[in-house]
Amino acid sequence: MKAAIHPKYFPKAKIVCACGNEMIVGSTIEEIHVELCSKCHPFYTGKQKLIDTARRVEKFAERQQVSDVKSSKATGRKAKTVKRAAIKEAKKAQKNPTQLSEA
Repeated sequence: MKAAIHPKYFPKAKIVCACGNEMIVGSTIEEIHVELCSKCHPFYTGKQKLIDTARRVEKFAERQQVSDVKSSKATGRKAKTVKRAAIKEAKKAQKNPTQLSEA
């Protein structure tokens, strides 16, 4: 190891949290100040609240329902042919309403 290029190592560096918790670790900085630690972070203390303010879950469920409905419909060449035939018959019935009433 070259002596001139490495930073000084402090084996007993102190980490101080905003809540007052102190930890001793090894670091290249002698004293480190942090805002959160495992003693005060909501995830670790169990005080975490999950709030879905943007309705992400409901929006996802709605999209899934729409895609399920679309996928349940028949697609492909045969379904398109049947659909076109039905549209053609409907247009024919609009042009000649008397033919339907006679039949």
